[in-house]
Amino acid sequence: MADLFAPDDLPGADVPADTAPLADRLRPRTLADVVGQEHLTGPDGAIGRMVAAGRLSSIILWGPPGTGKTTTARLLADAVGMRFAPISAVFSGVADLKKLFATAKEHARRGEKTLLFVDEIHRFNRAQQDGFLPFVEDGTVTLVGATTENPSFELNAALLSRAQVLILRRLDAAALEQLLDRAEALTGRPVPIDAAAREALVASADGDGRFLLNQVETLYSIDLAQPLDPAGLSALLHRRVAVYDKDREGHYNLISALHKSLRGSDPQAALYYLARMLTAGEEPLYVLRRLVRFATEDIGLADPQAVVQCLAAKDAYDFLGSPEGELAIVQACLYCATAPKSNAGYMAMKASFKSARDTGSLMPPMNIVNAPTKLMKQVGYGKNYQYDHDAAEGFSGANYWPEEMTPQTFYTPTERGFEARIAERIAHWDRLRAERGGQ
Repeated sequence: MADLFAPDDLPGADVPADTAPLADRLRPRTLADVVGQEHLTGPDGAIGRMVAAGRLSSIILWGPPGTGKTTTARLLADAVGMRFAPISAVFSGVADLKKLFATAKEHARRGEKTLLFVDEIHRFNRAQQDGFLPFVEDGTVTLVGATTENPSFELNAALLSRAQVLILRRLDAAALEQLLDRAEALTGRPVPIDAAAREALVASADGDGRFLLNQVETLYSIDLAQPLDPAGLSALLHRRVAVYDKDREGHYNLISALHKSLRGSDPQAALYYLARMLTAGEEPLYVLRRLVRFATEDIGLADPQAVVQCLAAKDAYDFLGSPEGELAIVQACLYCATAPKSNAGYMAMKASFKSARDTGSLMPPMNIVNAPTKLMKQVGYGKNYQYDHDAAEGFSGANYWPEEMTPQTFYTPTERGFEARIAERIAHWDRLRAERGGQ
């Protein structure tokens, strides 16, 4: 069960302090020592208030890797005087849970409360999650679950209704600097890097404290003639790979950010989120599909070339492959970000689809339906149809709506981009229709 600081009863806890991993030696001893989560552990935070009251409710700790979820759970148990029982959903099943619950019941009979810590709780399936409910409700255990995934998507509603979700933040630069200071104080040695490299080291951790301390331990293990500069640090160490699961919340957060940056006509931010996705390994064709969707939903006829650009980018990427083809994706992204925006077509689609569902099977007016047979002509199909090309200005002004239905307005073009010209055309046709006695 990997976390920034492992509980005492996990493998590695018995290793002598002077040879244990640096992250293990630096694990906090009290909640006040946990860095970067003061919004929870402080006096006004949810955890701080629970500890002050001496009563702990079931909670779900949601946050990125390396932010101290396991540490917080272990220290919570210590702070309120509860027995700490850890389990990992990765390695455990129903039989393990049954043993834990049975043991917890025995301790409860002796007046000892149990904090059941479930790491990676989202990896238990829905039925297994339901298995926690009776033991949480009767007080056999107080559940503290840890997850890197959005609980709204991964956990049962019944379980969520019985637990408070607390969000742990990725460690910011100040919190990571605290960890560096603690490492230097513990070892009695400065990290062998200069000021610029120190800043780069903090940035390379991407908010993961455990990763940072592992990098520091590597630096301490190498005999360096002089402190490293950023170039030397980069040559020696690798950056932490960005957290990005292509079917999880990070995926949806970034595509939402890309879409909204495009909608807000910010090409710089749009490029940033596009780069975040592609450099993390997102499938380029997925991004291209989203750009095509954006071109039709948020640009539409304000610039009809937007969808053409996006489809051309898809063809270019298919033809060139990666990385050359990614420039075409960038071009399409920039085109969409800088194009005039309109969702008039999107709104028209929603309104017209609703109207079609509401009105059912109304018959179009007889003048605009075909009459392929003699009988259909005899009963009036196609009677008095006016061929628009024969009318003045190529416009007859005839009625095209079912007799039982009042004409509707679904599409209202904006005054932006090409739609301004479309608006002029529609206004012109409306005037002619009124003059010629149409609807």
